[in-house]
Amino acid sequence: MNKSETDRILQLRELIHSYNHEYYINSKSIISDYEFDLLLKELEKLENKHPELYDANSPTKRVGGDITKSFPSVMHQYPMLSLNNSYSKEDMVDFDERIRKIIDVPFSYICELKYDGVAISIIYENGQLSKAVTRGDGTKGEDVTNNVRTISSVPLVLKGNAPRKLEVRGEIMYSKAAFQDLNLQRAKEQLPLFSNPRNTASGTLKLQDSSEVAKRKLDCFLYAVFLEDNHIEKVYDQYYYLNQFGFKTPSIKSRYVEEVFDVNGIMDFISYWHSKREDLPFEIDGIVIKVNELAIQNEIGNTSKSPRWAIAYKYKAIQVSTILEDIIYQVGRTGAITPVAKLNPVEISGTIVKRASVHNADQMIKLDLCYQDTVYVEKGGEIIPKIIGVDRTKRLTNSKSFKFIDNCPQCDSKLVREDGEVHHYCLNSNFCPPQIKGKIIHFIGRKQMNIDGIGSETIDQLYSAGLINNIADLYTLKKEDLLPLDRMAEKSVENIINGILESKKAPFNKILFGLGIRFVGETVAKKLTAHFQNINQLRTATFEELCNIDEVGGKIAESIVAYFKLDFNNEIVNRLLGFGLIMESIQSDFKLKSTILDNKKIVISGAFQNISREGLKKLIEENGGKNSSSVSKATDILVAGENMGPSKLEKANNFKIKILNEEEFLKLINQQNNSDAKQYEQGELF
Repeated sequence: MNKSETDRILQLRELIHSYNHEYYINSKSIISDYEFDLLLKELEKLENKHPELYDANSPTKRVGGDITKSFPSVMHQYPMLSLNNSYSKEDMVDFDERIRKIIDVPFSYICELKYDGVAISIIYENGQLSKAVTRGDGTKGEDVTNNVRTISSVPLVLKGNAPRKLEVRGEIMYSKAAFQDLNLQRAKEQLPLFSNPRNTASGTLKLQDSSEVAKRKLDCFLYAVFLEDNHIEKVYDQYYYLNQFGFKTPSIKSRYVEEVFDVNGIMDFISYWHSKREDLPFEIDGIVIKVNELAIQNEIGNTSKSPRWAIAYKYKAIQVSTILEDIIYQVGRTGAITPVAKLNPVEISGTIVKRASVHNADQMIKLDLCYQDTVYVEKGGEIIPKIIGVDRTKRLTNSKSFKFIDNCPQCDSKLVREDGEVHHYCLNSNFCPPQIKGKIIHFIGRKQMNIDGIGSETIDQLYSAGLINNIADLYTLKKEDLLPLDRMAEKSVENIINGILESKKAPFNKILFGLGIRFVGETVAKKLTAHFQNINQLRTATFEELCNIDEVGGKIAESIVAYFKLDFNNEIVNRLLGFGLIMESIQSDFKLKSTILDNKKIVISGAFQNISREGLKKLIEENGGKNSSSVSKATDILVAGENMGPSKLEKANNFKIKILNEEEFLKLINQQNNSDAKQYEQGELF
């Protein structure tokens, strides 16, 4: 090995890391872009020559290139709790009073901006980025390390004398400028525009190709510290602690963070940013208020979902007025027709809005919409634009009301609205283009067949080229069919073909979910494939047989029977079988631990301290019980956690159902008290 080249690699890494820090953290450009690129290319060339010196945190990893087939789940060492929301000064007063009832010593609050992004936990070991995990359900999240490494404002190697292990929390987001640039590029490529920065940030973090993530210029603020030996006393001190290691933190000078001492101070901060938030270079949707002293936070404690020492103040959605130019109609995968308003373009929260949802025919009637009306538009939850009202003082004298359409805008079939339905439907499901494409897009989804290399744009392209007209046609695709198409390179075609071949290994429940039978979601598909040994048993099942399965009610059973009555659907299933898809249940080696819950229908509700909901469900099945989602007369036990739904509790009391808390239920399962087990056997517990 050439020692001088080894030394040069180490020197370049350190140098480029420092330039990145100055540029992305301190906003200082030490060298020109051209000089920086030359150094990066030199490093890349040397690393290719010396693969034995591979470093996952080399600056060359900023450009990505790693392919992540799946995102493994990772348990959080410290739970990532969500915040309760508030909307008024009265809510702030209530929050403050609750804190002061618990705490009788002086303390302060920290007010921070609530960034409209994606929460992230990043772990460093010996000063090196080791793992990055999304919030997930708060207990466990997804490992997105390869993608987070491409974010320039996230240090790969820490400055100074970093602790052996350091976990930091923050928010990954788009700046307004980066999001606008991303949509401008998509417009040039005639791709659908992204609707808002937050959802786009979330979707970007789940892209399989990290080089694509690198192109999208995500940003990140980090603001919380978790240490094995935490000597930090205040939230406010965490910012200075993080800064010393090179992290990008919210600016104290710009008043992104402020220490206050009472409700008036909180409201001053809220009011200041209410008027200034449009001037920020990124989106926020509110303010976060935390007790500043960490020891006091620990004393106040948490619920199972949220800290009691923190709260979020949410700003009300911004409303604007504009002209309603027309209403168009979109056809969904299930045939549901959604009216969408075409608007004179208007800016809301930094994005240009041209369309807004009107939801359904009833909403159109309720709003009494007319051509050229001046309408009030807001982003529901700062995300989806919707029309909330009409300024009738500006209505034209000869204005004409909108009438909901009678026929499908895509295939001209007569629309149908069943009793109890809010939507009109096009029933021409197998020959209506948006429904055909929607079904295929659903089929390839991550929770269904998880076919790599194909997205909605590819499906649209394949359909337009006449290569696919249904889900079974995917398995007829050949390399020579795909290569002539636009944007189809050799590698991308190989990925598609390999993804389709790999999908043949999918289990029965995922295939059934992928078929897109109305009302058959992920959970119901699992129930059905656990009950029926193969697809032939399912498609010959009667309405009554189906209704006897847990969580399969009349509407679901009716939908399944109707689906398999159609020759077209049966032909698709037969073709899938012919292509080698496995539509039969694999016999499990699952063994009961006990029969203490034999045939008992059990509902769990609320949050639990010592076991997850999934863990509880597994325990119920392992001990002979059946999980049920809703309380009915047939329910035997309700396992009640914190903050359980009041309607379930009321029903359980009305039906005189046995209610057990978490401790009582686990005690019963573990049979720690023999008298409990004996009582069960004698029928006294239930």
